[in-house]
Amino acid sequence: GEHAVMCKVPVLISVSPPKVAKLCVCDLLVAQCDVNCCCDPDCSAADFSLFTTCSVPVVTGDSHLCSQKAAIYSLDVEANPPERVFKLIDQVNPSIFCIHATNYEQALTFSSPEIPTSENFDQLLKQFGSATFSAEPESWDLNTDDQSLSDANETYRYQYGVPIQTVDAFLRLPSPVVSSWCSDENPAGFLVNQATKCIRSVSVEKCDDIQAVSMLFYTNSSILAKLYEFVFQVNISVQSIVVQSLNGMRTLLNDRDVLRLPMILDELCINIVLGVSYHITYTDAGEIIEAAAAFVLGAISKEALSIEQSFEISFTQVNTTPVPLSGNPGYVVGLPVRAGFRPQGYPFPVEMIQLTILQSTSNQDCLAAQGARAPVLFGYNMISGCKLRITAAMKCQPLTQALLDLLKGQSFPEYVASFGNSQAQDVLDWVPITHLRISEQRIYNTFQSSCQIPVSLEIEVKWTKYGSLVNPQARIVNVTATITTTTLKELPSGTERTIPITSSVVFTDVSSPAEPGYKAWPTINAKLPFDFFFPFV
Repeated sequence: GEHAVMCKVPVLISVSPPKVAKLCVCDLLVAQCDVNCCCDPDCSAADFSLFTTCSVPVVTGDSHLCSQKAAIYSLDVEANPPERVFKLIDQVNPSIFCIHATNYEQALTFSSPEIPTSENFDQLLKQFGSATFSAEPESWDLNTDDQSLSDANETYRYQYGVPIQTVDAFLRLPSPVVSSWCSDENPAGFLVNQATKCIRSVSVEKCDDIQAVSMLFYTNSSILAKLYEFVFQVNISVQSIVVQSLNGMRTLLNDRDVLRLPMILDELCINIVLGVSYHITYTDAGEIIEAAAAFVLGAISKEALSIEQSFEISFTQVNTTPVPLSGNPGYVVGLPVRAGFRPQGYPFPVEMIQLTILQSTSNQDCLAAQGARAPVLFGYNMISGCKLRITAAMKCQPLTQALLDLLKGQSFPEYVASFGNSQAQDVLDWVPITHLRISEQRIYNTFQSSCQIPVSLEIEVKWTKYGSLVNPQARIVNVTATITTTTLKELPSGTERTIPITSSVVFTDVSSPAEPGYKAWPTINAKLPFDFFFPFV
């Protein structure tokens, strides 16, 4: 029979291998010994005696070579003082395909860049002066003009997280760094919604000399509409000005075109910037077309030594309606749980709504409560309900559908956003709602034949702490909607019965194991009538 034979096939190219004894990747300091770098030629025997380990124990050349020298470094800790041990061994590549030797020595080292001179300056400028360049010969360039234009547009467009450039530097969004004091070196990132607060040192005597408390500091620089493109610039307009008094009262000024600079008036410094909110409008091509700033101005007395400033930036794509967020990225307690539908043919939810439950009314009448809904707020356990009067004249099927509409609403969502800032196009950020149905054994004598009607909707939202332990973000991982039904039978003619209809929401933290025997019951956030749960205990 035939046998398959595997063999090592060296590519015979003749050139001397690199001298690994002189290679040292951990030698970072010039003319100084790097700590625990056993191959550093600047280290003496006295230095080696203080080492605790060799950070790079093995140094080799090209791993694709069939056979090569390898430098082995170690420490002899039993010696007094400890010594460095160096060995040079032959290392064999186990791969069946390998390179016997290399004949292109330039590939083993970085070539020294050409020094610009008066003779070669024009040639170097032509080769490397553009925003992008290639080391390949011009004869290799087979791109068309359209492709070059597309690449250029890709280069100049803003992308997520890229600092927003201005004519002099970047758009500043002051924030605390190490302490709570403001640092003006924090750049605003494209499409990164941020909100910061920090403390700034001020004094009445010098308030008109502090740039960071003046409106001019935040509006005197134009934003580059595209990266590295100084031709198209966007001025920062003033959207609104709110003046805050010393007692905290705020007043919206009608005249927003007047630049109000800090000034001293009767031992007060007025027109101090207490807050700035930027709003950036952009296109789907990553181009900024509009920038506006809303200011909160205040006053300080001579006793004040510092002020708290707040800064915020948000983004809206042109010709779109901004969708309110419930956190960035994790949910914030008290904000609505975001939900949506996925129309047929779409790969992701495109209709954004809120998750809601039945809202209780003052008279607790289910027929009067139809259409009244309350938003589900993240982290808030809720319970609501009403009382339904059932008569013998009621039909089973219409009653069942009416109760389902009452409990779930006219448009119950299919998905829930896992994060407070989840976008519709992020398919993995949407959690499908699991629907369950259980039947109770309670029997009401109402209909001639048994009829199953829904009497309660229980929504359980499981969430977990996501990300860093220092700043965990709330993330929804599972949502279950359980409909409970009960059986109705015949009711004598001319009589009626009242049954309770309830709706509840429970949030369960699954990031930590529950205690044995513990069950999280929903809390009641509203005062209910004394007979609300009649005839149940």
